[in-house]
Amino acid sequence: MIFSSTIFIFVFLPVFFCVYYAVSYASKSYVIVAGSYVFYAWWSVDFAGLMLLVTVVNYAVGNRIDQTTHNRRKRAWLIIGVVFSLAVLGSFKYLNFFIDSLELALNGGKDFDLIWQVILPIGISFYIFQSISYIVDIFRGSAKPPKRFIDFCAYNCLFPQLIAGPIVRYKDIAEQFHHRVHTWALFNYGAMRFLFGLGKKVLIADSVAPIADAMFAVPEPTLAESWLGATAYSIQLFFDFSGYSSMAIGLGCMMGFRLIENFNAPYVSQSITEFWRRWHISLSTWLRDYLYIPLGGNRHGAFNTYRNLLLTMVLGGLWHGANWTFVMWGAWHGLILCVERVLGVKTSGKFSVARWAITMLLVIIGWVFFRASSLGAAFEMLAGMVGANGVGVRADYFWQIKSF
Repeated sequence: MIFSSTIFIFVFLPVFFCVYYAVSYASKSYVIVAGSYVFYAWWSVDFAGLMLLVTVVNYAVGNRIDQTTHNRRKRAWLIIGVVFSLAVLGSFKYLNFFIDSLELALNGGKDFDLIWQVILPIGISFYIFQSISYIVDIFRGSAKPPKRFIDFCAYNCLFPQLIAGPIVRYKDIAEQFHHRVHTWALFNYGAMRFLFGLGKKVLIADSVAPIADAMFAVPEPTLAESWLGATAYSIQLFFDFSGYSSMAIGLGCMMGFRLIENFNAPYVSQSITEFWRRWHISLSTWLRDYLYIPLGGNRHGAFNTYRNLLLTMVLGGLWHGANWTFVMWGAWHGLILCVERVLGVKTSGKFSVARWAITMLLVIIGWVFFRASSLGAAFEMLAGMVGANGVGVRADYFWQIKSF
């Protein structure tokens, strides 16, 4: 079930909100959990069970961390929770990637016998990252476990942001489970945000997606074909992702929740550093607080700072998907962030068209790696972007563009 589907808009939402507003405040978390699991199980009942398992284990670990006074034992419980969560994520998201890499290295790219392909559960990256942030915040003392398991369950399966974010940290939303306001004004605002996001997704992202798909499927694309595909995908990705985030925030408001903004006009950025302060804000802050800073941040000299920055972005790229293209995308952004830090590039000041154009060029190049099916396909697209395969749109593909 997706936000733009008729079953979600005309059946699920009306039924959910009728029940949600009919019950008492104390019972609303039960409705959220029931609705969220129906929403998720619509795709797969089995993987709804996996999400529940992750929720139960991390709730128990969080309670143990909070109740333990000995620092070593606290840390041991934290390690158990993090290792468990990462093992679940790794097993389902990266096992195929690991097997494919072994096949390429050891078996000439041919499939190994008796090796199965693992199906990736939708939204697993989001609820795993939320679970990890929950137990880490309890360990740090910046959050307390909820008194009711149902409230934590509602947090971890909250359907508005379950599939595409934003990543919500429990400490930022904990108080809202104890007290949140339900008003017609907030509900109407949420409905408008949802419709605005739906328009971005359906009217813009879905309209340019066929162009991007067609051009990225072209072998040895020309200059025009490459730039058309890369630009179309840049537009598609922003309006699709920001559209989903807007819909999630709107649905949250309709339920009385205030979720964080996830995008802040990223395509006006004048550096990659600024871009990451505006793009997928919930992920960039998560990576900073739970990966970059624990690695040492910028506290141990220039070399370690650059290493931590590069490693954070590579792992952030791998979080998006199990493919070497995502690793390259993360490394690309990590290297640019390191260069900008070395050069002392400022992230604010008077708007410069030249700095904006350079930033957008770097972003679009990165999106080529992000979208391409393989590294080879990405480099073919980049070669086309410098005119290595000709200039104009070839007749064999021009009819596809006209049909849009």
